[in-house]
Amino acid sequence: MLKILSASEIANLDQIHLKKLEVSNHAFMELVAQRFVSWFQMQGFPSSSTIVVCAGPGNNGGDGLAIARLLYSLGYALEVATCFSTEANLADDCKQNLSLLPTQIPCYPLDSSPLPDGGILIDAYLGIGCKGELREDALFRIEKINSFGGKIIALDLPSGLPADTSPTASVVQATTTVTLGFPKLSLLCPEYGQFTGELDVLDIGFEPDEFDGFESTMYYLEEKDILSRHRTFHRFAHKGDFGKVLLVAGSKGKMGAALLAAKSAFRTGSGMVTVWIPEEERGIVQSALPEAMCVFGDAIDLTAYDAVGIGPGWGIANGDLFHQLLCSSAKPLVLDADALTFLSLDQNLWSLIPKGSILTPHLKEFDRLFGPSTSHLERMAKAKSCCLKYEINLVLKGANSLCTLQDGRQVFNSSGSKYMATAGMGDALTGMLTSFLGQGYSPENALLCGVFHHGLAGELAGNRTLRGTMAQDLIEAIPETYHRIGLD
Repeated sequence: MLKILSASEIANLDQIHLKKLEVSNHAFMELVAQRFVSWFQMQGFPSSSTIVVCAGPGNNGGDGLAIARLLYSLGYALEVATCFSTEANLADDCKQNLSLLPTQIPCYPLDSSPLPDGGILIDAYLGIGCKGELREDALFRIEKINSFGGKIIALDLPSGLPADTSPTASVVQATTTVTLGFPKLSLLCPEYGQFTGELDVLDIGFEPDEFDGFESTMYYLEEKDILSRHRTFHRFAHKGDFGKVLLVAGSKGKMGAALLAAKSAFRTGSGMVTVWIPEEERGIVQSALPEAMCVFGDAIDLTAYDAVGIGPGWGIANGDLFHQLLCSSAKPLVLDADALTFLSLDQNLWSLIPKGSILTPHLKEFDRLFGPSTSHLERMAKAKSCCLKYEINLVLKGANSLCTLQDGRQVFNSSGSKYMATAGMGDALTGMLTSFLGQGYSPENALLCGVFHHGLAGELAGNRTLRGTMAQDLIEAIPETYHRIGLD
């Protein structure tokens, strides 16, 4: 997993990397520009589009100027708008890249010149150099960039957005942010989504051992991290080896939640799935999902199951039963939806949650559990404190879902799609997490595999059904996610 560093640590990482490669900062800047240009070409932007690079006086501007030169050499129509005065003290590598610009590229000051009417603007103004209060000239430039009528691609960070603190004033509103090496913390906070747009992480060659000396407990989960966390099964394995799971879910009018959770557990690989539902609703499950078994009543032997998930569509009339389930379970549970509601209503229940359990709140459920928060950073602190105190795991669902582990590490997910913002997606995740626990995965691996595969299935489904994506589409795409990561 990629370790997420603070702005103050990034310069040190760069120096470690340059020393290891035995290259100059300018040579590294050229490599960054080449990687960006390769990414740019893969996006399929028309070569006829006008591209304007807004370059600042620092290293971010130096990257931008190198990118402008390389794109021009490939036949793109380039312009450069300089975001500094003629008296500005430019960083050495920025100055060098400015001198290397072909004279054929129009180069003009942003402050006093109009931008093109459309096309693509590459924001290479401030980058991680942004900190503290912005000067009036910086505010003017950011507002002018925001007036651009085409696509805006921010390089590393949208100008005006600090790497790990709140912005103080205006921020460039990017269509896409291409961040270098690893995502900066602010890019993963939902309150800044209006500035970051789509997020792409550009691999610029950092090696895992180069992060070893940094103390961060925040990570970014990528596809390459998942395969090693999976269990494998031999050809003589039977359905019992793949786990028996119980889903306590569904109530009158909400049986769809139980069905979605049960079906997603099967699609994730569970050998046997049982749903504990009101007996009068059994016909719905047994006709829509005949592979699932149903149990009824006020008591059941939880020891017969390898994992238990509680909450989807369950209703809030089961408080006593929820208390009983917490007291009688010796294994980690998956707690979602109405199970979380009970926790928000009775603080005494928290100490009964089995160690290693996984809680799955979305933003509103999180606020009910822990009180309103003014920022995502505050939510992160609350989640960490809770998980350390009760030795549990928690996923705060949303874009780049945040997984807080029971040892305090916090992992942002990289998979997912905006088309997942529809009903039932959380029920599907509950089924997947319960399935992985039932298959014998540790709580950590169940959580990280479950969240990543859930997001990846959402991407695959979203590519096919776009804004019409439903939870059932995601569930049907789950098996494909195994093939995608190289596991059959």
